[in-house]
Amino acid sequence: MWDRGDQHRPYRGSVASVKQVQITFDYAEPERVARFWCEVLGYVVPPPPEGFATWDDFDRSQPPQRQGSSFACVDPSGVGPRLYFQRVPEGKVVKNRVHLDVRAGTGLVGEKRLATLETECARLIALDAVRVRLLTADGYHESCIVMQDIEGNEFCLD
Repeated sequence: MWDRGDQHRPYRGSVASVKQVQITFDYAEPERVARFWCEVLGYVVPPPPEGFATWDDFDRSQPPQRQGSSFACVDPSGVGPRLYFQRVPEGKVVKNRVHLDVRAGTGLVGEKRLATLETECARLIALDAVRVRLLTADGYHESCIVMQDIEGNEFCLD
């Protein structure tokens, strides 16, 4: 169990070497959402498994209950994490505890930052994202725009 008194002690256990990180999301329509995020982030759909010409061919080879149950997208440069979307039966009921920050305004401040965020916001709205609110700079954080993806999960345009 985590002991707050230990927060300043150096970790003395063995350290695993993390090679890759995948971020997994629960959605009703995994492929639709994965394709949305491909457009938002410039990600691509990875090639289908060996032996299948397309993902549709692979999907048809699965048992009916598994068809359409998951989809993924990847950073074509190999730098960013793989995003994995899986179908779940229940809908979203509360604010997500983890969200993506789409870093469109990195290094920009003031009006230049706001203009860049607004331009990207308009592009994402055209992809069916929803603008929720603008959080203005407060002396500690720069401005960002809170948005929702096509199934209502929040993300920040930062």
